[in-house]
Amino acid sequence: MKSRLKINLLSSWGNHLVGILIGLFLMPYVLRTVGDTRYGLWLFICSIAGYSGLLNLGFGDTVSRFVAHHHAKAETTRINQVVSVVGAIYLGMTVVLIGLAGLLAWLAPWLYDWGETPITEIRWVFVLLGANVAVGMLGSVFGGVIIGLQRIDLERGFQTLSGLTRLGLTVLLLQQEHALITLASIFLLTTLVENVGYLTVVFRQLPDLRIGRRYLNRETFKECFGFSMFALLENAASRLIDATDTIVIGVMLGTRYIIPYFVAHRLMTVIVQPLQLIGAIVMPRGAELGANEHDDRLRLLVQKGLGISFLLTAGFFIGAWFFGGVVLETWLGRSYEQSHLILLILLGAQVIATPLHVLRGVLFGMGHVKVPSILYVIEAIANLVLTLILLKPFGLIGIALGTAIPIVIVELGLLLPYAMSILHFRRAHFLKRVVIPQLLPLAALWGYSFAVGVTFVISPSWIPVLLVASGGGAVLGVAWLANRFATRNWLPV
Repeated sequence: MKSRLKINLLSSWGNHLVGILIGLFLMPYVLRTVGDTRYGLWLFICSIAGYSGLLNLGFGDTVSRFVAHHHAKAETTRINQVVSVVGAIYLGMTVVLIGLAGLLAWLAPWLYDWGETPITEIRWVFVLLGANVAVGMLGSVFGGVIIGLQRIDLERGFQTLSGLTRLGLTVLLLQQEHALITLASIFLLTTLVENVGYLTVVFRQLPDLRIGRRYLNRETFKECFGFSMFALLENAASRLIDATDTIVIGVMLGTRYIIPYFVAHRLMTVIVQPLQLIGAIVMPRGAELGANEHDDRLRLLVQKGLGISFLLTAGFFIGAWFFGGVVLETWLGRSYEQSHLILLILLGAQVIATPLHVLRGVLFGMGHVKVPSILYVIEAIANLVLTLILLKPFGLIGIALGTAIPIVIVELGLLLPYAMSILHFRRAHFLKRVVIPQLLPLAALWGYSFAVGVTFVISPSWIPVLLVASGGGAVLGVAWLANRFATRNWLPV
């Protein structure tokens, strides 16, 4: 099973690396093709449409959790019941989704000032994005099964295929005229490709899977619903945190101001998403270990996941502190005022949030969903309130602070102590095993970055940026290995 975890992690990182390379090319390409204002409008519409994802009611995570739990006990009938119940619910929700998309399309002229973009194009975009969310919702049932079976390597593989398809179609078809309709159509097509892949793989990996009315029962619905309501709170909070900033900027400042903030947010997301995959991978593993009551192995899993996640996130933050501005300019071919500072604020908060994503995943796998979900909702509400308060005096920086401050307070002050009590982690053990071993490698990376920063002027081009990044990665890796060897051989356990 350890080998499966490693395969999932390495495969996920490999597929995500491909996704990063696609994003590094695709976003500047789209930005140059359609312009700041039109791309900002696209992001604004996507943020509005993203809230429709709340109609999944949290059942996507429910499928993953219960499939992992029942698969560990070889309870095939229970898996059939879970998949059938959630599939039936999602089939009904897709009808609601299409109706909401049509309503938004009809109300579009009164929702916002769309500038020079024809209202017919805006309406088509809402319909296409609604269909995209509907397809993704139905497909997430089978994506959840794949994750529950701990075949995340396959799930990420189809995401990579979808990303490559999106890249090819965007380069082939995108132009200034009807750009928003083109982008929405490409998203819908690639989502179809991705989810048909999920469907095919699930029945090959789980040949005894059956979906039908005979598996629908009230007991399974109540079991799934009880878990999913708190998963829904988690998803709602995540949507609120992710979409609030873009919508607030678009409404209060205008869509052209979205880009300087979004490029920093996007780079931060590119950095932390591979690390957040650790939390996604340990969730079904946590469900399996919890089902079989392997508490010591569960704590060891958490310890390793937290340590590597903290090391890498903090390492990226150090790199962004010294070289983030050059990376942004290299990536986009131009610089945006305040984007580097926004990146540091957002990424600094992720030094705390991303490692704790591992704890959140394990708690969900164990069935402890109530408290983490409520805390995440508190964090999301605080994010919205602080964003509105700090926007006027600090502008885009205030929006970044409104996102970062609740993360630090809620995740570090509330979620961490709760998780440690559930997992029976002592504070001294946590510091000794998770935090302290990472400090020496991080200090070595800081020294390397400082020396390079004061010695060389890094030009905004990919070769010097990649050379500096490779050197930093080597320094961090060697220092971590050396520290681990010394700790194992010379320090008391």
